[in-house]
Amino acid sequence: MSEINVPNSPGRFISKWRSEGPVDDATIELWKDEMSIESWLMIAEAALFLDAAELFEQISEKLSPAESATIGLVRRRMLGDNKLENAIDEAIKIAKDPDSRDLKLEGRLRMERGLTRYENGDIEGAKDDLEWAELRLKSVAKASRDHDLSLLNRAALLMATNAPLMALNVYSEITRDGEHAHETIAISRIGASRIRASMGHMFDAARHAWNAHAHAIKAYQTNMAIEAGTLFIELSLASINEDAKRMQTQVDNAKPRKVDEPEPELSVHPKDIDGVFDWCYQNLPESNSGEHRPDLRAMVSIAKNIDKLDYFTELFAEPDGVEDPTLAAMIQVCSDDEEHSRIWGERLSVLTLI
Repeated sequence: MSEINVPNSPGRFISKWRSEGPVDDATIELWKDEMSIESWLMIAEAALFLDAAELFEQISEKLSPAESATIGLVRRRMLGDNKLENAIDEAIKIAKDPDSRDLKLEGRLRMERGLTRYENGDIEGAKDDLEWAELRLKSVAKASRDHDLSLLNRAALLMATNAPLMALNVYSEITRDGEHAHETIAISRIGASRIRASMGHMFDAARHAWNAHAHAIKAYQTNMAIEAGTLFIELSLASINEDAKRMQTQVDNAKPRKVDEPEPELSVHPKDIDGVFDWCYQNLPESNSGEHRPDLRAMVSIAKNIDKLDYFTELFAEPDGVEDPTLAAMIQVCSDDEEHSRIWGERLSVLTLI
């Protein structure tokens, strides 16, 4: 299932606490107001995840009964407890009780129960809870972090249960001109791009990947932007055309089609390929290490196809810096030079024998 890691005020709150705290209740309430943080629960969760124990204890006293029950679940999940359904049921009762009712948290807790039911193999129960949660959160907290999560989790469940068209419909509810987080839009468009590509709708697939790349950049999610950018290029390599309109213009002019209208033909200007490739290359991690480097694999493969292997001269010269055997195998076949092939063959042997 999807997780969203959105850089937001709670993280900055914790940083401020560490640099200026401990402080009294009046001061932390002032900080909360200044940063426009919606609830104490958000700060308490950040304190848990960022190991700010003293702040967590101070914030805990400010939580409502429903928030206390929710943070208890978060804490148990962090400690590896995966038998949470009964505890979630109890928390839902608190969120529904007239004396402690919290409509947003009831939606979130139903989402939590849906995820737990999915993990336990109760697919129908998971579907019911995730759909209920999304509808509730849409009505009381539209485009909030929890609502975004509920949409992405519904789509992920539909993909996991082999219902890609229904997942595509859920993704379409995450509009680019709404108030959804840029990261949410990026995740949804990567998913939509892959579904469209599987259906042979290459223009829509490339359009979604292009949008995902742009929104991931806006969300400061570099790895996701590289994933979306390389996806866009891979989808577009067979459709490069000097006479094509620039991709952003095509995206801006795209409109919903009627059933009897033909699928638009994908045609991509080489400057768009070059621009996305250069951005991805310039934002790759400095280190080439790591046993699983899909970013480098995609970039090397693309570079070979568009005659830009010279970008990776330093990578090719440092076999000991590569730990991903698939990447090493790709590099080995990128040149006809016997010495290159021998060196990278030796590195591949080392990696596959570990």
